[in-house]
Amino acid sequence: MKTDTATYSDWRYGLFIHFGLYSLLGRGEWVWNREEIPAGEYHALADRFTAEKFDAAALCDLAVRAGMRYVVLTTMHHEGYRLYPTALSKFCSRRDLVGEVVAACAQRGLHVGLYHSLNNWTDQPDAVAALEDKAAYRACIRDTHARIRELVTRYNPIDVLWYDGWWPFNAEGWQAEEMNAMVRKIQPHILFNGRNGLPGDFATPEGHMGAPRPWRPWEGCMTLNNSWGFHAGDHDWKSPGQVVELLATAAQGRGNLLLNIGPRGDGSVPEESVRVLETVGKWLTRCGGEAIYDSELFTFDLRERGDHRGDWSFHGPFTVRKNNLYWIVRRWPGRELTFGGLQAKVQTVHLLGEAGRPVSFRQEGTRVTLSGLPDMPPDALCPVFRIACDRPPSLYQCGGLRMPNAPHPHYDPCPSDIIH
Repeated sequence: MKTDTATYSDWRYGLFIHFGLYSLLGRGEWVWNREEIPAGEYHALADRFTAEKFDAAALCDLAVRAGMRYVVLTTMHHEGYRLYPTALSKFCSRRDLVGEVVAACAQRGLHVGLYHSLNNWTDQPDAVAALEDKAAYRACIRDTHARIRELVTRYNPIDVLWYDGWWPFNAEGWQAEEMNAMVRKIQPHILFNGRNGLPGDFATPEGHMGAPRPWRPWEGCMTLNNSWGFHAGDHDWKSPGQVVELLATAAQGRGNLLLNIGPRGDGSVPEESVRVLETVGKWLTRCGGEAIYDSELFTFDLRERGDHRGDWSFHGPFTVRKNNLYWIVRRWPGRELTFGGLQAKVQTVHLLGEAGRPVSFRQEGTRVTLSGLPDMPPDALCPVFRIACDRPPSLYQCGGLRMPNAPHPHYDPCPSDIIH
């Protein structure tokens, strides 16, 4: 499969996997740092790390069932433990878990990204020492580049090198230009994220789905609960409907959703993670995929219209592709659905999925009403309507009951703290 920024923007949905020694403790991936565990005590976890239930084929099969198009695996988090045999350290898995995931992705046509932390709490001299001493700094940077060189040489080709843990240096401190040039010499096709201090080929908003402005390729990385690494006490799982909302936001912003799971210390995946991912995957197959994949930019701005084509509804988000407007109805109001602001003429409306059928509608100017609908939502998760128009559709409303015949702000006349 071809890898470039254009095709990357259409991957849309990926599986992030945080797995390491921290998974054994079940208190999150920063547990060593946050709890100030003595180094010897933490390193002893390596003797217990067998990953007997880590199944790369099963993980990639789960990604496929979920409707995902790529997988990103933590090859080494900040703790410094590699999930692959390395010639550069004894602090590593003798089983090549990374190689298993790369091979399983290739067999299933999934793109693959390898996460690798720059900051490393194990290898010496570490970043703390590098801040304190010039000789330690030179050794730390040399060793960091060597780790990355070994990784991209060992696993070639991959699609994405996903840097993280850039504390405490900026791009100049990490010698990021030289780092990327070295990697590109080995894998010319590869894409970089922006976490070694350089902008990278795509942005990685974390914990939110805000598309960059001005737009460039991006990926919102989100957790399925509130933890990246496995946390035994975190049962605050996102519902399938919430994941659909995240996917719709990615589709509106022509970006990707990289959704994280944290396997347990033995490598098994929490059952609730599997349930949510499979439920959303069935929805994508049944009716949602047409509204999510290969979509076009359909955002809105609170202050100005600008180049934005989208707007919002209480009932659920809109996405677009060509002349089709898609309405993902998260909150079903009953037998009629109405929205306003449509800058196009509706030609047909269809309910997608197993109950797919033409839908009656009427249009009065920019106001559209869908009628003859059932009292209860016709899809167990989120009904989706395809509203075919006579041109590429746009939506535009404002804070008044009619459009002013004068220049006006979209919703807010001054900067606000509202997130949209």
